[in-house]
Amino acid sequence: MTFNDLNLNTPLYNALDDLGFDTPTPIQAQSFNVVASGKDVVGIAQTGTGKTLAYMLPILRNLKYSRQDNPRVLVLVPTRELVVQVVSEIEKFSKYINNRVLGVYGGTNINTQKQAVAQGQDIIVATPGRLYDLAVSRVLQLKSIQKLVIDEVDVMLDLGFRHQLMNIFDILPPRRQNIMFSATMTKDVDELITDFFINPTKISIAVSGTPLENIKQIRYDVPNFYTKVNLLEELLHDTNEFSKVLIFVAYKRMADRLFDKLEDIFPGQSCVIHSNKTQNYRLRSIEQFRAGEHRLLVATDVMARGLDIDNITHVINFDTTDYPENYMHRIGRTGRAEKQGRTILFSTEAEQDARERIEELMQMQIETFVIPESVEISTELIEEERPQIREHYNPTKRRDEDAPGPAFHEKKEKNQKENLGGSYRREIAKKYKKPKTRGDKNYNRRNKKK
Repeated sequence: MTFNDLNLNTPLYNALDDLGFDTPTPIQAQSFNVVASGKDVVGIAQTGTGKTLAYMLPILRNLKYSRQDNPRVLVLVPTRELVVQVVSEIEKFSKYINNRVLGVYGGTNINTQKQAVAQGQDIIVATPGRLYDLAVSRVLQLKSIQKLVIDEVDVMLDLGFRHQLMNIFDILPPRRQNIMFSATMTKDVDELITDFFINPTKISIAVSGTPLENIKQIRYDVPNFYTKVNLLEELLHDTNEFSKVLIFVAYKRMADRLFDKLEDIFPGQSCVIHSNKTQNYRLRSIEQFRAGEHRLLVATDVMARGLDIDNITHVINFDTTDYPENYMHRIGRTGRAEKQGRTILFSTEAEQDARERIEELMQMQIETFVIPESVEISTELIEEERPQIREHYNPTKRRDEDAPGPAFHEKKEKNQKENLGGSYRREIAKKYKKPKTRGDKNYNRRNKKK
């Protein structure tokens, strides 16, 4: 099957020719007619299978020219990086179509985005938080939305966007087409479909645990963080083989820690992205990695989900993820476009259970390699790896929560007033030769008569 078999128009065919696209992926081929029909759609396909084109191609095919200011298509994605990427993809497909596309996300000046929205848009690509802020401000009117697309919905729910999604659903017109694409089907995703979709057509291309055939996977049993760094250094010295490497870590603090180590070993060759970095820093890091200015990119799971970066030679799982599905998304970053990909998994003893769950999901064993003799086995442990010493209950020891905080201080002498209690009236009478009264103007007059 080719794109010529789909009922497209000439502007879309011209754009696809410019991009060199001839054959649709399975998710693109199976989604086109269903999405074009206007029915609610749920698509389940692995990362890297072309989901953006799968939903945008039929939408652009049926999107008529309009001068109205309010948008007709809303695309929700979980991260700012995905907003930028999806907008870029839509602009490529829309090269010969007269439509207006805008991406909005947090971390940037909302007033600038308000001005752009007020100029009139056809398609809005947004993160949930910033979209809701714009809608509440009444600058962005959602009353004309005909199609709602929720991309990478499983990540969106993992990030805690469920409440914001509910708020957005409340202000959208009830008569609309709902289109959802996800790499995994979870309980939360299923509940979302049940609550808001009307008899959706489900398209499932591949089980999330099925490994891609053109990816060679190997693993190492490594005792601790510093030994992982030593092994990583040994591998990455081969710059010809490891020319474009995506390194996954478990959390933000680990990302910064590993990035600092790599900068010491390979100065100017690495970059890092996670949610604590500024928007410009993250976009710059991705572009430098994509352009080949840096050969190493350290990332957390959430930040790298859905990013389309070509020619990644290796994906290194520096930490073994607790969720087997996330491992599948990680390794899906390499081995694209029928090219051979390679992945390496590092696992400490504490991570073996997670590794076994990954192998169970894939229904295969990952080939185990022995750490080379040239790699130093470190005995130094980072804070998270050190055993926690728990002291038995000590009634004489003050607990930390009982300790005075940094704002605790004694009052100054002039503020340490004496509580005089019942003698207060007597002291005032002695000082002023008469009792002090409050509100009784006739008190002294009555006493004089006596």
